[in-house]
Amino acid sequence: MSKNPLAVLYSQGQSPWLDNIHREMIHNGELAEMIKSDSLKGITSNPSIFQKAISSGTAYQDSILAMLKTKPDYNARDLFYDLAVEDIQNAADLLKPVYEETNYCDGMVSIEVSPDLAYDTQGTIQEARYLYEKVGRANVMIKVPATKEGLPAVEALIADGISVNVTLLFSVERYKEVANAYLRGLETRLKKGDDISHIASVASFFVSRVDALVDKLLEEQLASANDDQRSLISNLKGSIAIANAKLAYSAYQDLFSSDQFQTLKDKGAQTQRLLWASTGVKNPSYSDVLYIETLIGADTVNTMPPATMAAFKDHGQVANTLTQGAEQAANDVSTLSTLGLDLNAITTQLEKEGVNLFIDAFNDLVKSIQSTMQNIQQRATG
Repeated sequence: MSKNPLAVLYSQGQSPWLDNIHREMIHNGELAEMIKSDSLKGITSNPSIFQKAISSGTAYQDSILAMLKTKPDYNARDLFYDLAVEDIQNAADLLKPVYEETNYCDGMVSIEVSPDLAYDTQGTIQEARYLYEKVGRANVMIKVPATKEGLPAVEALIADGISVNVTLLFSVERYKEVANAYLRGLETRLKKGDDISHIASVASFFVSRVDALVDKLLEEQLASANDDQRSLISNLKGSIAIANAKLAYSAYQDLFSSDQFQTLKDKGAQTQRLLWASTGVKNPSYSDVLYIETLIGADTVNTMPPATMAAFKDHGQVANTLTQGAEQAANDVSTLSTLGLDLNAITTQLEKEGVNLFIDAFNDLVKSIQSTMQNIQQRATG
């Protein structure tokens, strides 16, 4: 029997994480089986994932009913966090052996601060501390958006000893700022005489959304393009997201081979691994494992939506691809600018859109829970 490609992926230094969480998968043994058979090493969640999980099916109905019996005046937002925290705790317990076996590197489960705090530094710090204490598991990661306002929050939380998943990263320059915030947080904690060896952090670098927007903009260029430009456009479609990620990895290698990090490493610090997020393809003409196969490299994570993970398990090919073509990646990004497209402006737009999408999903989630609560209360009094 051929070896599971997900297990082979892990043997190459990349940890497969699942970008999904649902109560049923915890209770029916699916998650435990994935940890055992698929080398699953972690879980990420976001408002969109919880919105889908809670609003579909009946898995959460009994819990909501029980919670309302104990506290009839629950507001929907607080009730959501109590539901989510229970799922995060149970998933973290299942992944605890992975956490211990990997020396606090993997086995992490992520929960995100409210997306409407993306531009509120102090609000983010306060809620992240609250969630960390509420979950009460060493292997929880608190997700913080990589906005300008999120950077000092990352630094403060790392200094607190809280593991952080820095999310909604689109640009190489912002990634460098995130990594430096992580390093400053470790230095601050070390100066206080506190342990830094248990702190894990990932920088979630979004992939497919970059191609989705860049491809659209390139397509718009075709009408007025000459023959040479048409050739360039054809070559660039479907390549910029991968090029952008490879340039981020080059920056990672530089930052974490520096003397600054070596001093921290000597005290037990981990690198802040790059995590490839948004790795489900959005263009059906692309391979369904495009953003897995092209971004395999040491000390990285790929968090996959369920369909992408299933596809890779079925027909994924593993090779160390992340360090290949770094020069071509730089050329592709440079060529993009000759066509009048500014990747910095594009990634700035994507960050704003990403925050807004999560805010919308969170608001929909709260409304959905509010509706469920009202239905349950009406049935109870009817």
